[in-house]
Amino acid sequence: MTQSKVRAAKADTRVWQRMLSGRRLDLVDPSPLDIEIADIAHGLARVARWNGQTGGTHIFSVAQHTLLVEAVLRQALPRAGQSLRLAALLHDAPEYVIGDMISPFKAVIGGSYKTVEKRLLGAIHVRFGLPAVLPEDFTQAIKAADRGAAYLEATRLAGFSESEAKRLFGRDPALPAATEQDYLTPWSAGKAGKRFLTRFETLHV
Repeated sequence: MTQSKVRAAKADTRVWQRMLSGRRLDLVDPSPLDIEIADIAHGLARVARWNGQTGGTHIFSVAQHTLLVEAVLRQALPRAGQSLRLAALLHDAPEYVIGDMISPFKAVIGGSYKTVEKRLLGAIHVRFGLPAVLPEDFTQAIKAADRGAAYLEATRLAGFSESEAKRLFGRDPALPAATEQDYLTPWSAGKAGKRFLTRFETLHV
């Protein structure tokens, strides 16, 4: 087989997603070079958390969720470094490509979803100067902040009782009232994308 035919055969196995920036991202073997933060911000601002089953004029977007998670992490770990905060902001970044699926549906799909998600997240980390696989203490801190954010979203936006949310997600992270009011009032897609980019630019130095 000639070199050109080998390249063509390899290309045929790729699963491409075209981004608004014009980038084409291979979902099976994503390259950090094909990842743009503007695409991530745009996509996450238009993906709904909780399958859209939240109160408010606007959806509660994944972009807004990631900002809430980073705020919860800062509250819990005020001395956290910028790398950990950046990793928290980007923890759901693969969803700009694959969307946000509720946990029960992920369990139905099985390992394939997790494999694609893990590869995308690794490429995103590398693109923005983080290790492809985070240190375990980073992972655990982000998971704890994610659970805290989920508690707030569940009780303030998604109709869960406090006892139900406590059973599923743990305790209330007790954010300051002004912070909670800001981050738990669903924003427009434009505002969510802009605030995500602004926070990214602060942390990615």
